Amino acid sequence: MPHSPSAEQLIETLELEQHVEGGYFKRTFQADHRSMIKTEQGERFTLTSIYYLLTAQSPIGHWHLNRSDIIHFFHLGDPIDYFLIAPDGALSTVTLGPNPPLGHQLQMTVTGGTWKASRLTGSRYGLISEAVAPGFDYKDMALGKRDELTRQFPQHKALIETFTRD
Repeated sequence: MPHSPSAEQLIETLELEQHVEGGYFKRTFQADHRSMIKTEQGERFTLTSIYYLLTAQSPIGHWHLNRSDIIHFFHLGDPIDYFLIAPDGALSTVTLGPNPPLGHQLQMTVTGGTWKASRLTGSRYGLISEAVAPGFDYKDMALGKRDELTRQFPQHKALIETFTRD
């Protein structure tokens, strides 16, 4: 079996940058060969995609919400736990990872309007891709604020505190 790349090799090879929500990313596609689509927030690409990497040095994707639907695809490394809070407050968890017999998912869909946080479960890294439709725009994303999320979802206070910055 070939040697697995290190997190540092992936960051360099894939040209990843630090992401505001935690981890590292790089946009890999935007559908600029198609007409933009109109949304309530303005025109957007029909589809964008990124690589997203959590590492031992940056193991958390902090609470954030996107207006667009996102499909996540697992690629390499250790499993990543995802915590999802629906608009009605229902909590679900999904583990993206390499081993379906252990309950890992190879892909998952998060509908727009769902709060999401993630955590690397191993000691190396977890690499995924995301396909976003309509395409990602920072204007369509909100970072979770601890006091606001706790007020909205008091039943999830411990998880909110774990995955928000002070």
